[in-house]
Amino acid sequence: MGNDTSHFRMTKLRRTANAVIGGFIKYGVSPSDMQLLTTRGRTSGFLRTTPVSLVENELGRFLVAPYGEVDWVRNIRKDGYATLRHGGWIELISVVDVDPERAAPVLREYLQHPRVAIVGPYFKAAPDSPLEWFADEAQAHPVFEIVRSTTVRI
Repeated sequence: MGNDTSHFRMTKLRRTANAVIGGFIKYGVSPSDMQLLTTRGRTSGFLRTTPVSLVENELGRFLVAPYGEVDWVRNIRKDGYATLRHGGWIELISVVDVDPERAAPVLREYLQHPRVAIVGPYFKAAPDSPLEWFADEAQAHPVFEIVRSTTVRI
């Protein structure tokens, strides 16, 4: 596998960037794979929103945690549901954790995208690495499959 990976830290710059990106997504001025994910805080109960990038392919629709087990991952694991927003549409979703074998092709596809410039340093595998490497990556980068959804216009 590749070199050491970066460790994710939420900084002021990242918060500011998330707010700007979130504004674009909220008004639909972004690629359709970019969504605002809202989860309920597992201890506070407050709603928490963060931009995410979905993988949608013949296997299904997936949320990928490129920075590992961050707060939204822990929140969604507790509840099993969240909302996604893009423009004037909100989607209520239910998710399940995906096992490493099912996650591997999703993670590889996730990195075979321009987003690799931002999230690539957090992965040991490169976009062209063997599929087995991505199965190993699944331990550090949780993948959730969207199993149910209801979309409403706001």
